Amino acid sequence: MLWIELIIFLAIIIIGARIGGIAMGTMAGIGLVIFIFVLKLPVGSPPVIVLGMILAVITALSTMEAAGGLDFLVGMAEKIMRKRPQNITFVAPLVTYILVLASGTQHVIYALLPIIAEISRKSGIRPERPMSMSVIAAMQGLVSSPISASTVAMIGILSVMGVSLPQMLLVIIPSTLIAVVIGSITVLKKGKELADDPIYQQRLKDGKIIALEATKTPDKKTLKNAKGSTFMFFFAIIMIVIIGMFPELRPSYEWMVDGKLTEDQIGMGPAIMIIMLAIGGLIMVIFKAKASKAVGGSIMKSGVVALISILGIAWLGSSFFEGNRLVIVESISQAIEGYQWVFGFGLFTLSIMLFSQAATVVTLMPVGLALGLDAELLIALYPAVNGYFVLPTYGTILAAISFDQTGTTKIGNRLVNHSFMVPGLVTTFSAVIIALLITYIT
Repeated sequence: MLWIELIIFLAIIIIGARIGGIAMGTMAGIGLVIFIFVLKLPVGSPPVIVLGMILAVITALSTMEAAGGLDFLVGMAEKIMRKRPQNITFVAPLVTYILVLASGTQHVIYALLPIIAEISRKSGIRPERPMSMSVIAAMQGLVSSPISASTVAMIGILSVMGVSLPQMLLVIIPSTLIAVVIGSITVLKKGKELADDPIYQQRLKDGKIIALEATKTPDKKTLKNAKGSTFMFFFAIIMIVIIGMFPELRPSYEWMVDGKLTEDQIGMGPAIMIIMLAIGGLIMVIFKAKASKAVGGSIMKSGVVALISILGIAWLGSSFFEGNRLVIVESISQAIEGYQWVFGFGLFTLSIMLFSQAATVVTLMPVGLALGLDAELLIALYPAVNGYFVLPTYGTILAAISFDQTGTTKIGNRLVNHSFMVPGLVTTFSAVIIALLITYIT
């Protein structure tokens, strides 16, 4: 029966991933009907706290976007890249990494990609190099961001083991940042130079290369609100990091449990939710972020898609796991006995199917806890959830290909021999290896 249930589980994931959008969550609903009503598996449970934290963070980010904060960040990134066009292969991935780390969303890269492509072409540098590496850097920046959905999910899961946000970031940020530099080196001489590329030369001759329009300068009032919302959002991040480092700063309270007065302290999850919702409210009041614009923005739309997907797939995974807990734990324990780092390959493989770091975390990290893996090891293996570049169907990958007018960034004739495969493998595995070294040394 386990194998039948596993086939159903994988089929749901594959179908949901192929349809895209919220289909991962809705297809999981069909799987839950089969698991619970037909096969009589346990109901399992969705990660309520994790979903609440993600929703609160998305709300704050959406208000910042509505106030112009996201455009302000992109504008700053553009200025940095234009200062050193000859070093775009290194500068673009690093700027992308930092911007995604700070904003907690990969969607800022859609505004950066055409700029990277233009700067590269005008500098005579093959756009495939910085374009492919910037997409990979965005993935690494997301797992390093203290307010991304995947990091919030990790903290929500590992908090039972006493893991704090700063403790995790001290491992993940340096390991992923160094890995991005290593990945950039691997693409430094990738492909032919533009002057020798026949596809580019033909496109140039056919007049298919269109110059990018200059970025419009916002008026003083718009710029003031954009800057203010950005600084306020970063203030919220700093507050979250501080209360993570110093738990005693989180308030304690008394309440009645079974007729007895009990003292408790607010958990990190609810604290993040409260701070982010409050910051979203302040941005709306002080910096005039319109509610309709926040709800209709790209971050809110993509965030809702992520929430539905995580709700469905995590619940489906929980039901499957609880119904087969003993067999799964025993089987995986035997498979990784003496080689616990092999669990990272499971994270990498599942992320290819789920196309989501957060969904991979909420699906497989609880299994790691059940296996008794150390928190330090799970943190070090966390960057392995970035395997979804293997199949070139993710939004940022397709965007990079379409924005590169020179035709150098491409999928390839064998599907997996695309522009992102080598830098993706090198960067992801480097990040995990460096994180393991940092964990071992400290």
